[in-house]
Amino acid sequence: MRKATVTRTTNETRITVSLTLDGTGTYDNQTGVGFFDHMLDQLARHAMLDMTVRCEGDLHIDDHHSVEDVGIAIGQALAQAVGDKAGINRYGSCLLPMDDALVRAALDISGRPFLVWNVDMPTAKIGTFDTELVREFFQAFSTHAGLTLHVDALHGFNSHHIAEAAFKAVARALRVALEADPRAAGAIPSTKGTL
Repeated sequence: MRKATVTRTTNETRITVSLTLDGTGTYDNQTGVGFFDHMLDQLARHAMLDMTVRCEGDLHIDDHHSVEDVGIAIGQALAQAVGDKAGINRYGSCLLPMDDALVRAALDISGRPFLVWNVDMPTAKIGTFDTELVREFFQAFSTHAGLTLHVDALHGFNSHHIAEAAFKAVARALRVALEADPRAAGAIPSTKGTL
């Protein structure tokens, strides 16, 4: 099975991520940031990843370091678990509605990290969570996973719905990209012969 465990320790956070790509969508995420845990649960469930995250961070300062560093660790775990990318679809996309929100995500497990983020949040906070941290998570995640990732919010006026639709859209796109291509016979999905 394609799986990895990553531990990341800094002066700001102590994180362990366990990730299984060929999972059933089970999750156990505990970062100390309630809304963020809810979003990580959505990521695991809709990408059909088995994911466990433990984070002890400097929440007395704010949530930034925890959210960003968890993104780094999950990205590193995904990159390790996917390996040489042989036989995968490589590309995935999703147009995901959630009530008023409609979010499009498209990604390439290319090894070339790049984030395009066209998502405006109507409010600065969702409860106590800073909405700008949604982008910070995906920036860290896409960089360390080696993803080209485009996320566009096409509609929405509720920040919770927009954020959740973004996580679910990326998850669904990731699920497609990580799945085996039955016609690829284990080949690297690139004319270069490597990714």
